[in-house]
Amino acid sequence: MLSTEPQATQGSDNEESKVPDVESSVSKDSVLPSQLDEFPEGGLAAWSTAFGSFLILFCGWGYTTSFGVYQDFYTQHYLTNKTQFAISSIGSFNAFLGTAVSLVAGLLYDRGYFYHLVITGSLLQSLSIFMLSLAKPNQYYQIFLTQGLCSGVALGLLYVPSLAVVSHYFKRKRTLVMTLVIPGSSLGAIIHPIMLNNLLNGQLGFANTVRASAGMVSALLLIACLCMRTRLDPPTTPVNYIAAAKKCFHDVPFIFALAGAFLVQIGFYYPLFFLQLDSVKHGIGIDFSFYSLVILNVSSCVGRVTSGYIAAYIGVPNLTVISAIMCGAVILGTIGLSSLTSVVILGVLYGYSSGVYNAMVGPLVAVLTPDPSELGGWMGICFFVGGFGSLIGTPISGILLTSNYTWWKSALFSGLAALAGALMYSFMGFICIRRNKF
Repeated sequence: MLSTEPQATQGSDNEESKVPDVESSVSKDSVLPSQLDEFPEGGLAAWSTAFGSFLILFCGWGYTTSFGVYQDFYTQHYLTNKTQFAISSIGSFNAFLGTAVSLVAGLLYDRGYFYHLVITGSLLQSLSIFMLSLAKPNQYYQIFLTQGLCSGVALGLLYVPSLAVVSHYFKRKRTLVMTLVIPGSSLGAIIHPIMLNNLLNGQLGFANTVRASAGMVSALLLIACLCMRTRLDPPTTPVNYIAAAKKCFHDVPFIFALAGAFLVQIGFYYPLFFLQLDSVKHGIGIDFSFYSLVILNVSSCVGRVTSGYIAAYIGVPNLTVISAIMCGAVILGTIGLSSLTSVVILGVLYGYSSGVYNAMVGPLVAVLTPDPSELGGWMGICFFVGGFGSLIGTPISGILLTSNYTWWKSALFSGLAALAGALMYSFMGFICIRRNKF
């Protein structure tokens, strides 16, 4: 995505711009109380903080990207009086808030409110899922307020702090540690669908299943809060988003990157939200259809891990363009979904290409940002603009799908949007090459 999912580089590079001067020293909890550039690079506090970040991503973005399970269940059982537009709006609004609220969370994090953000976000995420279990069938507003609004705000509060705090303890090993933390969202997108599908369609029913899910999420978030600790004092000069916005909107390559991110995001969530429902409606075995999202997310995890090695050979901008083209092509390929084999192939291909794209957005912004001290502002703006694509993409796909399930229309719209985004990225690369920026 310009994703609404976490990027390794965002956490690391952004935090580098937030490290205070030597005079600020480190906080009283610092493992090495001397120079700021003397990072512990390990130790109990460092690894427990990384583990807590992993758990937060597991319970945050991992839960959000599992919405395809709810999309299927709401369509067939719980919101049968609502259109695909209305149902998909719940998940898309949740994902949008995950990036939009991050702008505010980033500013608060810069001012030393890490614990306030993490504790408030954890409580709100736990409360929102428990309240979702009280929602009654065909009471759309109850589900939207809990799963769309409250859970989305919680996600936004947790997103930036959980990534940035890892950089308090690691510098030389930062990339390695982030590659271990980021897959928390992927593992969550694997475990949550398995749990929800088996319980929702078993003996527990909707209310008890959601409560069981909320109980697991609450326990893990409690562990995360107990594990995470800050080490450095807040920076003396936090990122000025207004100044960064004025500068970045005069940068032509970055404008094309924003357009590309917005357009790719329009189509990005279509397979994540609709693949399981598409599989079920095409008569593929229900038991297998329940694991379609698992296949996709396992492949996505592989894509994220391997993307760094590929980018080292062909470059971040080139890999961004290639992965965006692959995403659009595979989305168009869902028009031909008709068998178990096609579900597996499409799930693997889209999972891998989307994982690579997701991993490249952060590094791409880092390449485009002329002043590293402004990376946080440029990246926040990029995620915010891209978030609007996720906000409108799947609802429009739901309108095109209609109650007759005309799959080719929604797949065509989402696929062409992603390919248009790839074209914008290509223009960005062309201009940068002409300017010898890459």
